[in-house]
Amino acid sequence: MDTWMRFMSSDGGIVFGRVEGGYLHEYASLDHPVPTGAVLSTRALTPLAPCAPGKIIALWNNYHALAAKLDKPVPTHPLFLLKPAGSVIGSGEPIRRPLSYAGKIVYEGELGIVIGRRCRDASVEEASAAIFGYTLVNDVTAADLLNENPHFAQWARAKGFDTFCCIGPSIVSGFDWRQGRLVTLLDGVERQNYPLDDMVFSPAEQVSLLSQDLTLEPGDVIACGTSVGVGSIKDGATVSITIDGIGTLSNTLTAVQAATQTAATIAAV
Repeated sequence: MDTWMRFMSSDGGIVFGRVEGGYLHEYASLDHPVPTGAVLSTRALTPLAPCAPGKIIALWNNYHALAAKLDKPVPTHPLFLLKPAGSVIGSGEPIRRPLSYAGKIVYEGELGIVIGRRCRDASVEEASAAIFGYTLVNDVTAADLLNENPHFAQWARAKGFDTFCCIGPSIVSGFDWRQGRLVTLLDGVERQNYPLDDMVFSPAEQVSLLSQDLTLEPGDVIACGTSVGVGSIKDGATVSITIDGIGTLSNTLTAVQAATQTAATIAAV
């Protein structure tokens, strides 16, 4: 397995590459993975989300256990919504509560598929070859907004706020998702622990079927959906999502008051 990360350098530039032994072996880009020859110490770099997706496709009802708990039929095609690119943050960055929203905010620990090549109307075999690797996703939701308007379910608004798509800390190629388990901790207490092989649609099936609806581009992320154990996050709480072999994605929900005070302090300087 290879571990890939994306960083900001001291001069503000963005570098991407394979990480080994505390060093980044730089590559041109995710969609053009050719080594540049540069080797950089990760201690001198600031971690970012491991890719910059043009779109994030987030699945719903893609685990048998959750479908059974919700008494929902297993879908025949992936059920999905889109999250905007501007909602992406990396591990360690704060989830910011919207100033206009005081309701419940929910975490969802998920496996993420990272696309490595343009993909349209792909067979399952072609789709498998188009997967660059796997990452972790926290699909954050302002839950009270979903059904605020009885005439229109607000999936895009509820899940599309800035910082509501946590991705990271890395992309791992060659990862055997069938052997993986996802564990979510909320302030150190286990809330989710489920096997990835309980998925309704395998990663290759997801890519193949979704490519019949949308052209998938390099760097796009498919959040594979979550299973049982979803819950709410209080202001100041930290959500940590782990899959052995990929790492831990950890983010803290920043309270409105703290965010407002920080902004006011900066403005006063």
